[in-house]
Amino acid sequence: MFDIFEQPWTLVGLAVLVLFGMFTFRSIFPEKRHLWQLLLPAVLAVAAFGLDSLVQTDLEKINAVINAGIKAVEREDCQAIEAIIADDYWDSYHKTKEGLMVHCRRELSKPLVVKNKKTGLLIGISGPNATATLFTLTTFEKDSYVSESYKSFLLIKVELHLKKLPDERWLIHQVKVLEIDRQPVNWSDIR
Repeated sequence: MFDIFEQPWTLVGLAVLVLFGMFTFRSIFPEKRHLWQLLLPAVLAVAAFGLDSLVQTDLEKINAVINAGIKAVEREDCQAIEAIIADDYWDSYHKTKEGLMVHCRRELSKPLVVKNKKTGLLIGISGPNATATLFTLTTFEKDSYVSESYKSFLLIKVELHLKKLPDERWLIHQVKVLEIDRQPVNWSDIR
């Protein structure tokens, strides 16, 4: 079943069915025609898009966090990255959020990323935890150390572990680097 808060098309489809039902009713009982009968499907369609825009689901919040991270890396904005990282962050190389941010500031202090494009995303949500496998195509500055020593773009696959805070926000709790250019790697390989 479709979640009406994640996409409006279920209610829009219902609005179309109601419209056909109203046309049928009005053709069978012409003496009972009223203007409000034609407004009912329109109200349903407006409600569909209104619910979609007013209610943000966990999946939409997680997508927003991931998209913010992708844009922050592209802009080389460490403050924006820090805003989406949980205080109790850890991974196999960075034992704390502060360690990650020191690494981030060191790497992004020099020109590095030109473009960071999401090419795929798989999300699994289980209660207050979520796991997202993110595939990106990252293009580097032509004068960056990555372009000079390796190549100008990389296909990167990472696994993000997110957690839901009591205030309903989602933050990244852990990042595992899985692949670079379809070759298995981990944090210690890319430091």
